[in-house]
Amino acid sequence: MRTGRPRSFDREQALEAAVDVFWEHGYDATSIAMLTKALGIAAPSLYAAFGDKQTLFLEALDRYLSSYGAFTKRALAEEPQARQAVERLLREAAAAYTRPDHPHGCLLITATTNCSPQSAELAEHLRKLRAAGLRALESKLSIAARAGQLPEQTDTRALARFYSAVLQGMSAQARDRATRTDLEHIAKNALHAWPAHQKLSR
Repeated sequence: MRTGRPRSFDREQALEAAVDVFWEHGYDATSIAMLTKALGIAAPSLYAAFGDKQTLFLEALDRYLSSYGAFTKRALAEEPQARQAVERLLREAAAAYTRPDHPHGCLLITATTNCSPQSAELAEHLRKLRAAGLRALESKLSIAARAGQLPEQTDTRALARFYSAVLQGMSAQARDRATRTDLEHIAKNALHAWPAHQKLSR
């Protein structure tokens, strides 16, 4: 008798389901049983289609970053002014972290929180991805500073870390059932910290 995936198996749809399971529960807390239930397939079919749990998670993470989490790269790439880029980044995060049809918060931030020693390598992989995002934000701010969009004395590294911390806090707030409006208020207040050029006294 032949075994494996059923003919009706839709790999893309199954991957989307896996994204939501990992997004909701994190990597360690997600079991194979939870995945097979969400994907609607048996364990042998899951392994045949995606490999092991870690391989499936990494593919789900790539899917998340190229879709639900892609607003971060777009904001930095498409907005010519750094302040507008950060404003857009925070505003779109407020919407992305509170989607009514998906788990709240950011998968990249929450997936490996308090992970087991066995998942340390995976946790390090996510830390590197977050660090890359931080460097991209710092680069945007540094370019803005050289272009005169920020005061000369601005510590762009500290400013990038501040807004990165705001994003992480917004994700945590969303997990605690903060609304999109709540997060938009956080974003609005965070923008008050944007460095202003000093007015010349007469």
